[in-house]
Amino acid sequence: MNTLMDVLHHRPGWVEVKDEGEWDFYWCDVSWLRENFDHTYMDEHVRISHFRNHYELTRKNYMVKNLKRFRKQLEREAGKLEAAKCDFFPKTFEMPCEYHLFVEEFRKNPGITWIMKPVARSQGKGIFLFRRLKDIMDWKKDTRSSDDQKDDIPVESYVAQRYIENPYLIGGRKFDLRVYVLVMSYMPLRAWLYRDGFARFSNTRFTLNSIDDQYVHLTNVAVQKTSPDYHPKKGCKWMLQRFRQYLASKHGPEAVETLFSDMDNIFIRSLQSVQKVIISDKHCFELYGYDILIDQDLKPWLLEVNASPSLTASSQEDYELKTSLLEDTLHVVDMEARLTGREKRVGGFDLMWNDGPVSREDGAHDLSGMGNFVTNTHLGCVNDRKKQLRQLFRSLQGQKKTPN
Repeated sequence: MNTLMDVLHHRPGWVEVKDEGEWDFYWCDVSWLRENFDHTYMDEHVRISHFRNHYELTRKNYMVKNLKRFRKQLEREAGKLEAAKCDFFPKTFEMPCEYHLFVEEFRKNPGITWIMKPVARSQGKGIFLFRRLKDIMDWKKDTRSSDDQKDDIPVESYVAQRYIENPYLIGGRKFDLRVYVLVMSYMPLRAWLYRDGFARFSNTRFTLNSIDDQYVHLTNVAVQKTSPDYHPKKGCKWMLQRFRQYLASKHGPEAVETLFSDMDNIFIRSLQSVQKVIISDKHCFELYGYDILIDQDLKPWLLEVNASPSLTASSQEDYELKTSLLEDTLHVVDMEARLTGREKRVGGFDLMWNDGPVSREDGAHDLSGMGNFVTNTHLGCVNDRKKQLRQLFRSLQGQKKTPN
């Protein structure tokens, strides 16, 4: 089910442009962007769905490079305590260029599990786990181009990442979270967090005894749906609201509040880490799919950020989530120029950063450190988006009718 085309076709007053006609809005793929962005003239009002160099955040090696640089910068400018707020990604090395650094680290901790991921592939393709240096030596040999490829094809980059061996399990199964963040601008940084998302479960009980079994270790739906005992109707997803309620019943609301606040920190710090390198063009916006893993200590880890999160629906519930997400994305992008720019909530989106943290309450930021400041995020909370949108657009209509 292609949610994107359904949403675009049903949007009142929007018409699909055929062939080479003039357009106002383009939900483009990243390959179009690469080939056309630099020589496409766009009027003031035109919008496209990616930033020019989005890969600074969405390629696994660049994301880690930018986070490491940002952590060093924070340490210089604000001290170690502030820099420690960036300790939410596993120890990572780019391969093959950091191979010798990796080997040094590997030998310090013999016996632990590592995971290898190609930097620019998705849906679990090319990923494997290993514990022996021999496995990586074999990989290194395989990546050396054969004679007939020497000059044509560069060696594919991978990241070697310390595998999180103590993931939080539900029903004995590993899962990760998919969370949606919409960035409208990097300069200044303006970011919205969506209330809904989902936990993606592996189909097989977790064990470290079988590191070759992708159905145990990879939660990607593209991988899990090939499992022999996968049930399409049951699927392997929980909505975030159900996940949050489950955690609250197990650990209490305070622990859950802390976990979700730590996740807010991941979204903001990761965006800040690329704020100065992403080309912030006024025509661009981006809907990112964050993948977060929770460990047994309820610590969230950033696995990766996706520039083109899957918008294909695997169930009716998934279809409703993704069509709502896309409708609300278009409301925030606001091609119809209905919003005032002062909104802190639009449908399922909450404005979490607007050149600074956004408070849940109206009024000025309280950054005094007195603890009165509560971030305007409601991830996994009740999403009464239809009611909110009705109220919002009714009030905007009323404002237009009221004479100045």
